[in-house]
Amino acid sequence: MSWQRKILRVDLTKGTSTIEDLNMDWARNFIGERGLATKYLWESMDPKADPLGPDNVLIFATGPLTGTMASTSGRYAVVTKGPLTGAIACSNSGGKFGAELKFAGYDLLIVHGKADKPVYIKIYDDEVDIVPADEIWGTTVWHTEEWLKARHQEPQLKVASIGVAGENLVRYACVVNDLHRAAGRSGVGAVMGSKNLKAVAVRGTVGVKVDDPKAFMDVVRATHKAMAESTGRKELTELGTHSMIDMMQEFGGLPTRNFHDVQFEGTSKINPEASHTPNEHGHTNFITNKACFGCTIACGRIAHIDKEHFTIINRKEYWHASGGLEYETAYAFGPLCGVDDIDALTFAGYMMNEHGMDPISFGGTLAAAMELYEMGVITTEDTDGVELNFGNPEALTVMAEKTGKYEGFGQVLGLGSRLMCEKYGHPELAMHVKGQEFAGYDSRALQGMGLGYATSNRGACHLKHDVFGPDMEDQTGKGKAEPCKKSQDFIALVDSTGLCLFAAGAGLRKPMWRDLLNTACEGEWTLDELIETGERVWNLERLYNLKAGLTKADDNLPERLLKEPAPSGTAKGKVAELDIMLPEYYEYRGWTPDGEPTTQTLQRLGLGDLAGN
Repeated sequence: MSWQRKILRVDLTKGTSTIEDLNMDWARNFIGERGLATKYLWESMDPKADPLGPDNVLIFATGPLTGTMASTSGRYAVVTKGPLTGAIACSNSGGKFGAELKFAGYDLLIVHGKADKPVYIKIYDDEVDIVPADEIWGTTVWHTEEWLKARHQEPQLKVASIGVAGENLVRYACVVNDLHRAAGRSGVGAVMGSKNLKAVAVRGTVGVKVDDPKAFMDVVRATHKAMAESTGRKELTELGTHSMIDMMQEFGGLPTRNFHDVQFEGTSKINPEASHTPNEHGHTNFITNKACFGCTIACGRIAHIDKEHFTIINRKEYWHASGGLEYETAYAFGPLCGVDDIDALTFAGYMMNEHGMDPISFGGTLAAAMELYEMGVITTEDTDGVELNFGNPEALTVMAEKTGKYEGFGQVLGLGSRLMCEKYGHPELAMHVKGQEFAGYDSRALQGMGLGYATSNRGACHLKHDVFGPDMEDQTGKGKAEPCKKSQDFIALVDSTGLCLFAAGAGLRKPMWRDLLNTACEGEWTLDELIETGERVWNLERLYNLKAGLTKADDNLPERLLKEPAPSGTAKGKVAELDIMLPEYYEYRGWTPDGEPTTQTLQRLGLGDLAGN
């Protein structure tokens, strides 16, 4: 406890399912969710396998704290080899699906092979069925969830599914659960599509037990009190992540028009104040916030679109509320593409949720296409007659829907920015690391963020490290290796527990993570041992990537960030100083100058048997 000690293994090729005992030695060494799934992935497949082939393995993973009374305990991860990057993919999601999988009695669902025809997996505790999905193949995420609940007459069924984008292997298709929560990055939805797996539907009644209920609840009460009093928690509750758009605008770290600029003149039209202010029709974009399972933060946004807006004026099917703007959606559809129409941004967000796509990668790919268009490399003959100028809200909304439905130029956008820009002979226009597009932080202004982007095991990612404080204090590359490495290790631990990373910024202090695990689970860890667990996870992910064929050359940033100085803001005139930071980072990690973990490092972390593999 609080592991369920069971994994569910489904082989779609054979059409079989088996329930196995969890390897408890692995559980103690890798904790759960991200860490434990990485270990099972390493043991279950060849990292050289085609990410869209039947030999890739797809893992839905909970953590030992998933489904407990701890705040933010709704998290689960989808771990696989990512088709966007060719690297390990660990995509985290909230909502209620993860807790339900845990309630059904499983720590992990491991999916092998490929079905001959479309199917979905139906789980009701120890009853597992692989069911034909012909009737829902080709439909949206929203329709799929509604259909499955009606078909099984089970309103409490929790569903994780893909849309048409995932079915057609859009490289950044995601897995959507609870209608607008998503395992969003690296193309994990395309892996589901490649396996002809439309959905996983689960209902659980087993429940979750902790090792020491009284001690655990004492810790839970203390964490709830700390979070209730936290300024970080209050800001997330009131404004979500959306407020970062004003901070990055002022700081000069807001990527704009495919990273040509670092500040956006239209920010005031798409920021939190704009979402709360009635427009000329009296319509207010923002409705309310929303929490995931067990969450006391409620950072999620719920919004609706003005019925008079051009996107839905004659489309009543979208006259409803859905997920609203968070920072990354606002950034990727707004400044990055030069669009300042808040309802257009919201509609594009609807398309991401309904069809199952990562908004960051879609926005990054569209921004690159807009630059190609303005250069004259592509024309309206390529883009189905749509003028792909920066700042065109119609270009954003039409292409979001076309990509989701895999129609016309949307099929090209579905390649992701790296493959699309290579197709048109301009790879330098793709703003990515390892094939994955950037989040909304320019690494000329935030040097440590750039180092984290470059070294992230899943490609450009803002959620696997935290050097924000040092970056705001000093805009050079000096001294960024240590906080980058340490934060990567701690976040790898957090991602393995089953709780949300946002809890760490909302009052859940490091010793509290230890206390929650020690009272919930059998066994006991010191804080140092737990952080070393995160380091173990990070290094195993690195070994996976090296075995998959990635090298030091993949720990890089686009030339635009390395050679073109920031044009404005507090970092005006600066470029990303990766050449200074990367060698220091490798040394601090105990890796060779080529970015490979040394034998001594692997032995210290209990990974010595993998040295040379």
